[in-house]
Amino acid sequence: MAKKQAGAVDLRHYDVIVGPHITEKSTLVSEHNAVVFKVAKDATKPAIKAAVEALFDVQVTAVNTLTQKGKTKRWKGAPYTRSDVKKAIVTLAAGQSIDITEGVR
Repeated sequence: MAKKQAGAVDLRHYDVIVGPHITEKSTLVSEHNAVVFKVAKDATKPAIKAAVEALFDVQVTAVNTLTQKGKTKRWKGAPYTRSDVKKAIVTLAAGQSIDITEGVR
């Protein structure tokens, strides 16, 4: 069995975090040392915590998740439903931050 290299990131972490969720409300939350991410629908809180800690090299103190149900809309008179989105509000340890515009290192 192959050994893991020191500093290597598990590829599963990239499947857990879909991307940052940038809105006015998420920017207000960032003042309280928290970051909002879109995550996979089957992602668990421990998996989200492990992924953020591995990808961004920060210490996570709490993870809160929510599932935003898709809205029913109309296009050319025909109704359709937008996809559900799962979000994670990740609270970081004091003194740590993530620059979302920089991306993953």
